[in-house]
Amino acid sequence: MFGLRKKKDVETVASDSWLVVGLGNPGPKYEATRHNVGQMALDVLAGRMGAKFSPHKTNSRVAEGRLVPGGPKLILAKSNGYMNTSGGPVSALAKYFGVEPERVIVLHDELDLPFDSLKLKQGGGHGGHNGLRDIAKALGTPEFLRVRIGIGRPPGQQDPADFVLKPFASGERDTLAVLLEDAADASEMLVTDGLTATQQRFHGGAR
Repeated sequence: MFGLRKKKDVETVASDSWLVVGLGNPGPKYEATRHNVGQMALDVLAGRMGAKFSPHKTNSRVAEGRLVPGGPKLILAKSNGYMNTSGGPVSALAKYFGVEPERVIVLHDELDLPFDSLKLKQGGGHGGHNGLRDIAKALGTPEFLRVRIGIGRPPGQQDPADFVLKPFASGERDTLAVLLEDAADASEMLVTDGLTATQQRFHGGAR
């Protein structure tokens, strides 16, 4: 039957596979907003791999590829739903591909980090981020990896909920392009070198 994998196939896929999820909201209205920076970084990663996104039965779009021939397999995914309901598709993808939560990497916007900065972590709280909250609930654990992409706090008294749904300013776009490359680099390094080495590289601010 279409979409079903034999148990042996799942074990083979899972042995070297990572699920890399870019968070955001669907449609052209949101694609350039701060809340979608995780999906923007995922597009950079897909471009490097020459991978194209296609519809998947888990209510998401998926692109598959390897960083290098014979290297770990990356399953790149974007939910077709809204940020706050990211958990269902992520959980379904992890089950479908046989990927454990510790091999799930989530790229997301982070209000509590200055724009043009990255932090990497595994587990911990959601910090009010409803996408992370929903993923932790659906996976049954918060112990997935996160690439936290700093978008900064809103100026003045602007509501954070409005701020994250605004596009980046024209003066920020050159810096944004570098930040997205860094986020893609960090995602690759998590797979190849592990969390500690990736934190040592990116938490010091060196690029």
